[in-house]
Amino acid sequence: MSVKTKAPRVDLTDPIFRWVSFAAATLLLVVLASLIGLLLVGGWPALSKFGFDFFLKFKECPVGQGPICIDTPWNPVTDNYSATAPILGTIITSFIALVFALPIAIGIAVFLTQFCPQRIAQPLSTAVELLAGIPSIVYGMWGLFVFAPWFAKTIQTPLLIAASQSPDSFLAKLVAGVPNGANLFTASIILAIMILPYMAAVFRELFRSIPAQVREAAFGVGATPFEVVTAVIIPYVQKGMIGVVMLGLGRALGETMAVTFIIGNSHKFPKSLFDSSSTLASTIANEFAEAADIHRSALIALGLVLFLITFTVLAIARWLLSSQRY
Repeated sequence: MSVKTKAPRVDLTDPIFRWVSFAAATLLLVVLASLIGLLLVGGWPALSKFGFDFFLKFKECPVGQGPICIDTPWNPVTDNYSATAPILGTIITSFIALVFALPIAIGIAVFLTQFCPQRIAQPLSTAVELLAGIPSIVYGMWGLFVFAPWFAKTIQTPLLIAASQSPDSFLAKLVAGVPNGANLFTASIILAIMILPYMAAVFRELFRSIPAQVREAAFGVGATPFEVVTAVIIPYVQKGMIGVVMLGLGRALGETMAVTFIIGNSHKFPKSLFDSSSTLASTIANEFAEAADIHRSALIALGLVLFLITFTVLAIARWLLSSQRY
């Protein structure tokens, strides 16, 4: 008896799906390459004119201040530009924001997943997610009209008065500046408030992904809640936590409007936490509309620098993730 075999069914959707997926991945690479090419072509006149001085420029120091000082020129009148001050402002504000936001975000996530009653945890989680979705310009306006005046009156002015008693002390150098509330430190606080709910929401999801049996086993052997969090929960998701930290840092690096409102937008070298400064994104936002020729090229070059910094952060994140083991 012969056995009849059915011909294999031809699914026409499979090759179409493969080609659509390939086209989507290729389109992403083309867009990325086009973006890099646009930044290189647009920023090349400024990069070729100023060379390495565009990234870091030195000058002779006044007598008694050392052999070499950092110069931070940004003068559209004389067409003399350097990205040193915006680069420093971007890195400093992002780092301070991350230092403030990271422990608080972890604390919020731990409370919502470990200690908060269920009937309260859900409304609080929703509130955190809503805070993460507020537009950055709203944070900037709140910082300019509410937080900056309060900070200047309540914190900055008393610190300046206390530091004036010892003008050569470390505190006096740390808090020197105009007491108007618009400075490097307040911009960092606004950035921390912005990235805090985003990081807390992702940390919460990471902690919720841990199997209940893992926590119960730790409690079963007599571990305290603190020991469960520090010795079980955090090590269990440490790889994901590195990714969250880097994502939060990436958002802080690229933030524009909120920082523009509150940082003071000065291109001088910041000598204290309360000095006015600028970031790469805020400089581009402030000046691009009126820029032309070499000025516009310098701003596009700032965009290229910001892209390289963000790429470096992501590369470090990938390296850290690849070096971790479960």
